[in-house]
Amino acid sequence: MKKLFSNFKGDLFGGITAGIVALPLALAFGVSSGMGPSAGLYGAIFISFFAALFGGTNTQISGPTAPMTAVSMVVIAGIVAINDGSIEKALPAILIVFLLAGLMQIGLGLIGVGKYIRYIPYPVVSGFMTAIGVIILVTQILPAIGYYPKEDADYVNKYKPMAEEIILDNILKEEAGEGILVLEDFKETIKRAEQITEADMLKEAQTLAKSEASGVIGAIKIFPRALKNINWLELILALSTIIIIYGFKRITTTIPSALVALVAVSGVAYGFGLDYRPIEQIPSGFPLPNLGIFTQFKLSSVTPYIFTALTLALLGAIDSLLTSVVADNMTKTKHRPNKELVGQGIGNSIAAIFGGIPGAGATIRTVVNINAGGKTKLSGMVAGLLLLIVLLALGPVASQIPAAVLAGILVTVGIGVMDYKGLKAIPSLPKDLSLGPIKFSSEVVIMLVVLVLSSIWNLVYAVGVGLVIASLMFMKKMGDLTAERSDVKTLEKEVNWPDEAAFPKSLQEEVFIKHLKGPLFFGSTSEFQQMADQIPRTASTVIIRMGRMQYMDQSGLYTLEDVLISLRKSGINVLFVEVLKQPRYMMERVGLIPDLIPDEHIFESFDECLTWVKANVKDKYPSN
Repeated sequence: MKKLFSNFKGDLFGGITAGIVALPLALAFGVSSGMGPSAGLYGAIFISFFAALFGGTNTQISGPTAPMTAVSMVVIAGIVAINDGSIEKALPAILIVFLLAGLMQIGLGLIGVGKYIRYIPYPVVSGFMTAIGVIILVTQILPAIGYYPKEDADYVNKYKPMAEEIILDNILKEEAGEGILVLEDFKETIKRAEQITEADMLKEAQTLAKSEASGVIGAIKIFPRALKNINWLELILALSTIIIIYGFKRITTTIPSALVALVAVSGVAYGFGLDYRPIEQIPSGFPLPNLGIFTQFKLSSVTPYIFTALTLALLGAIDSLLTSVVADNMTKTKHRPNKELVGQGIGNSIAAIFGGIPGAGATIRTVVNINAGGKTKLSGMVAGLLLLIVLLALGPVASQIPAAVLAGILVTVGIGVMDYKGLKAIPSLPKDLSLGPIKFSSEVVIMLVVLVLSSIWNLVYAVGVGLVIASLMFMKKMGDLTAERSDVKTLEKEVNWPDEAAFPKSLQEEVFIKHLKGPLFFGSTSEFQQMADQIPRTASTVIIRMGRMQYMDQSGLYTLEDVLISLRKSGINVLFVEVLKQPRYMMERVGLIPDLIPDEHIFESFDECLTWVKANVKDKYPSN
């Protein structure tokens, strides 16, 4: 406790400054997620406080971040779509997924996964971060110009026939489940169908219209129509916000430019009584737990999102630990990665129970905290408490913020989150792959695959595909490099080792010596299989020297077994020299030793083997 308050003044100022920076972003990320500004604020409050309290990075400021919000959007949109477009009906299932992600993060920390996060390839992270920027930027263009597809009457009307079909289909499914869908009771179906109102069809059509225009592809499709329906006031508010954010940074970075833009543009819009679109109402009072998570829990509604929850957990872990590394570099300290994951998991779990969106360690907010004097966990807790005070005291005021202002803030977030370092490096990366005459870089391929798939398909699956491609390419590279350095190859003539100088010249035709240098693994098996072609026809004995072969994988093991069986069928004796521990263990496990190579044919040194050869191999081809 004493240590917690050892830097009270610095932590207080750092936490307040970080909280001020977090406020506009929390509101913006909440709106972007689809759950509303209050969800972003709740997430920022609880994640910041509890991740700091239980985490392993003293100066970390946590809360909703762009990557976490982008994946959350996928979860929210998917669950809302199967709940008749109602966020209220979908909310328990959404929060269960977020809670599950938090619990998974705790599990990852407890089993010690934190230290392995650094092995995720940079091209995957780079492609993902750039895709996050693209998604946020493209999807915020519509609200920035004041166009909302579900409010475009002509556009919504196109979906009314489909809406009617979906409503009728839902009735049939419900009745089939209730067991009343039989011929004599079909009038019940007709009765329910007659109760469908115009308002019901309009609501379903609006849900379909919104869904069709969502995501990067949807936004691009609807963009020409949106341009014909621009709300010029909303566009001016969004552009003013963007200009202030970039312009104010040139004056000073002491005061967060996003906050200045939020206050200035919102103040002008409200003060002059402009007819703008405000954000959703932020509930006043202390956040209450959403007990529907537990009372309305259905495994079937969560099962399809298990992998997504794991992705959220892993993404939050990567996001947080990367920020922890930045904090370490600035403060010359060392974070505890697994404890940090536990803290992030606790924060996300509590935030989910109270209806907040998930988050992670936020780099900009953490840097601001450190520069303002924050040194201990108290700074992150202060940031969370400040946001709680804002919620309790200024909730009604915050509800008057124009939606276009938050869209403008998110546009700058989208632009800023892209990995320009990775994009700039594309022309200079080594071109290590070729497709016919065309050469290209494997790292660029991975980056672009993740970027494109994340933007137009699915963030979760794109990362999985990127990791698989990166792993396969890494294995190929390592295989090629190891095979180059290994002397498992057979195309070159065997060169005698120094201790073979005393080998009898009279037995050189009868005995063939094979040297293995480097691992015998999947990358070198094809060369090793050609060993039979190297053996002179006069040879009756083959000596395989293994003193420099430290490792053998399963592919190498079975290749060696095939070669030994072939040699035995040809009546050739095989002798092993200096078999190291790991290869011997592998050969003993499958019975290769002693079934194919008896113990008396395995020697500790070449001299021992030479003694055996002199005693047991006869010179069949004496020179004249």
